[in-house]
Amino acid sequence: MIDLYTWPTPNGHKVHIMLEECRLPYAVHPVDIGAGGQFAPDFLAISPNNKIPALVDGDGPGGAPIALFESGAILLYLAGKTGRFLPRSDRGRFEVLQWLMWQVGGFGPMLGQAHHFRLYAPERVQYAYDRYTSEARRLYGVLERQLEKTGAFVAGRQYTIADMAIWPWARSHASQGIDLAEHPGVQRWHDAIAARPAVRRAVEVLAERRRAAIDDQARNALFGAAQYAKR
Repeated sequence: MIDLYTWPTPNGHKVHIMLEECRLPYAVHPVDIGAGGQFAPDFLAISPNNKIPALVDGDGPGGAPIALFESGAILLYLAGKTGRFLPRSDRGRFEVLQWLMWQVGGFGPMLGQAHHFRLYAPERVQYAYDRYTSEARRLYGVLERQLEKTGAFVAGRQYTIADMAIWPWARSHASQGIDLAEHPGVQRWHDAIAARPAVRRAVEVLAERRRAAIDDQARNALFGAAQYAKR
């Protein structure tokens, strides 16, 4: 059995999608990041960077349990465990890995900053607002050109962990200042993935626990002193 420590965020959704696509049995352990659940000692023992998601697989390599954090690493682990959604050829595998790295190193972090300065900053900082909105538009342009080239999925004709990593962030395009009508390739790709039954199930995991707005407690846990306290 896999124990998944998660919350309904884009990074959580990446792993929800992979688990649902592979039909792996898993137990969900909510980590309420707005209430400071990510700072609990038991969670930090699994995820020392105090971020979700994290995973414990009781049937890890060699039959011994393994604990993992970082969504990209978890996707790679599950692809290796199941033999699915990552090509076996060297060429195909590296084509997927470059787009996975693009997401974890750029698309996710930059869109996260766009979210923050457009939605969550206590005051509008125009330089940051413009900087990250412009970077979001640039990154969607990169994705659009790639999807125009492949005509299907991010790394080619096959749906892979790269798509699973990128799609949850693109799902919030409106909050990032992006109109998908300006990116028809991304729109087609986005809608095709959204229609997958496993993806529909994945985005419902803990969906009822999401808050409509961030209160002072959540702001402190996510962006304030609680995030930077020594532990």
